[in-house]
Amino acid sequence: MKAPMKFFTVFALALAGAATARPQVVERKNITLEGARRVIEAAKSEARAKNAPGAVIAVVDNGGNLVALERLDGTFAAGSTISAGKARTAVLFQRPTKVFEDIIKGGRTPMVALPDSLFTPLQGGVPIVVDDQIVGGVGVSGAASAQQDEELAIVAAKALHSAGMTASAPVSYFSREVVDDAFSKGAVLFDGESGARNYMVHASRREKAGQAEVHEKDADIIYVREGAATLVTGGTVVDGKTTAAGEIRGTAIQGGETRQLAKGDVVIVPSNTPHWFKEVKAPFSYYVVKVR
Repeated sequence: MKAPMKFFTVFALALAGAATARPQVVERKNITLEGARRVIEAAKSEARAKNAPGAVIAVVDNGGNLVALERLDGTFAAGSTISAGKARTAVLFQRPTKVFEDIIKGGRTPMVALPDSLFTPLQGGVPIVVDDQIVGGVGVSGAASAQQDEELAIVAAKALHSAGMTASAPVSYFSREVVDDAFSKGAVLFDGESGARNYMVHASRREKAGQAEVHEKDADIIYVREGAATLVTGGTVVDGKTTAAGEIRGTAIQGGETRQLAKGDVVIVPSNTPHWFKEVKAPFSYYVVKVR
């Protein structure tokens, strides 16, 4: 009997040693401020594509703590609280918030008794998952519909991929109606100033000659869509004044090179290069991709 007892004693000690050797803590990934900003940028890009300017986007970390929030123009005041609540609910319960809205609609109304600080069962909150771990959550409120809130949140949540939680830039789509509307008045089609991307796209329109311009940081890639114009590049800006950081405007250009632009032409104006639409045959519309 002694030998079996000795065997079992050794076996038990081995199990105890193995248990002791196990890690006492686990490593969990968490979203950073930069990651949160990229998630928000993805939601903003999708909102523009869907013509939904009134959204509020909130991003929380894996403990439900607010990391970043952005309100787009035209939103309602309560949108900030609701979007943050959606994001927090998606993280704490590890489910999209639509799941809980559907459960309550199905008759399980006691769930609404949970405190508001913990539970916002409204469609539009989605966990952010990286390498099969929930690293945070995103909530969207104030779009055209609850379904659109969720669509924006889903796109935003996918903006981070597994390689170091860097951003996988979302595809931006602008319908013909959105583009035509932008060109009818001249507008920014895509704004990359948040830092997530180093370019912007302008749907530009001119009815008359403009000021001489110098962009100290941005190169302009111009594609003429309609009309004709006389463009002067290079030379010296007359009465140049700084109108914003890295931006100089003047009344004209002395010297320089003159070109006649027509539909289909492409011009690349490097940064720190004076340029001036000296004459314009209206309507003159053109794409400008600004690259920094």
